[in-house]
Amino acid sequence: MKRALVTGGAGFVGSHVVDALLGRGIQVRILDLLTPPVHDGKLPDYVSTDAEFIRGDVRDPACMRSALRDAHYVFHMAAYQDYLPDFSTFFTTNAASTALLYELIVAERRDVELVVVASSQAVYGEGRYRCGRDGDVYPGPRSEEQLERAEWDHQCPECDGTLEPGWTGESVMAPHNSYGLSKRDQDEIAVKLGARYRIPSVALRYSIVQGPRQSFRNAYSGALRNFTVQLGSGVQPLVYEDGAQLRDYVGVRDVVRATLLPLDRPAMQGSSFNVGGDRSVSVLELAGLVGRALGRASEPRVSGHYRVGDTRHIRSDVSRLKSHGWAPQETLEDVVRGYVEWATSHPEFHNAAAAAHDRMKQLGVLRESASAVSTARG
Repeated sequence: MKRALVTGGAGFVGSHVVDALLGRGIQVRILDLLTPPVHDGKLPDYVSTDAEFIRGDVRDPACMRSALRDAHYVFHMAAYQDYLPDFSTFFTTNAASTALLYELIVAERRDVELVVVASSQAVYGEGRYRCGRDGDVYPGPRSEEQLERAEWDHQCPECDGTLEPGWTGESVMAPHNSYGLSKRDQDEIAVKLGARYRIPSVALRYSIVQGPRQSFRNAYSGALRNFTVQLGSGVQPLVYEDGAQLRDYVGVRDVVRATLLPLDRPAMQGSSFNVGGDRSVSVLELAGLVGRALGRASEPRVSGHYRVGDTRHIRSDVSRLKSHGWAPQETLEDVVRGYVEWATSHPEFHNAAAAAHDRMKQLGVLRESASAVSTARG
């Protein structure tokens, strides 16, 4: 019987991958450290008892060596995600652990048939835009001065004209925050070292994944969690910038189908693929969907605050993955409804967004624009 190692298999996406692999009759071993901000040190009750569990660190050669024992497939889902400025942790957890994985496979001549690495849409930074005069443009991050003035949208770096956000393909990576930089490195390690040493490898660049089992503790879990815990607690939902940011949300079940697809599609090996919802929605629109799912519609509070390193708009073009027979099946309404039902029935449900907001302000990650200051004075 085939065996798969799933690093980070006690986490949000990883645990769903574990369930899907077990459903295919594949033996599963999980390696997870169960540390904050995602975990509290205890193994979540949703983790299948049919999987072998090793508590350990993907940065530790001894732990990785033990976890790789007799593994035919590796799904490297472990990651560090946060808004903290502890830059080295992003690179050691995300990039260095991936290098260690390939180091052990090569040095010890392990017979691994497939490695799938969980990369991220964050590798694109601001992604692709279109200028009417200059064509495709990949702008850099917005300046601090621009954000302080509450001027949220990009202008063409060549002509200062208006830029329209486009759908971003896989060709240009331009990350500009620590998480995106570490994921770009991880992505390239997998694809390039995999090709060099003939280890079949695929990197999957997930868009914003949403669904049951998202941690209530992690500030990085995203807008769906924040809106759900706020509205579910009777609190007006808080929106950063002006709420017009366009995003590409994808359901975890669709992500899991994409993650297992390389098992059946050898032609995917040696490449990176976008995994997104193939739709576009603003942050304000998402807040409205959450309100309707809860039956507690409330006008969002647009604070004018902004987070350092956030992108203005980002949507992933999934046409290359579609060419291998995958397409998203969950509607965004279904994704929102499923998460809301799971979250509000969970015993740990509470308004974790307020503490995350305060923490980011203390760390200087969340800052005030001119509009935020004027609103506070008014």
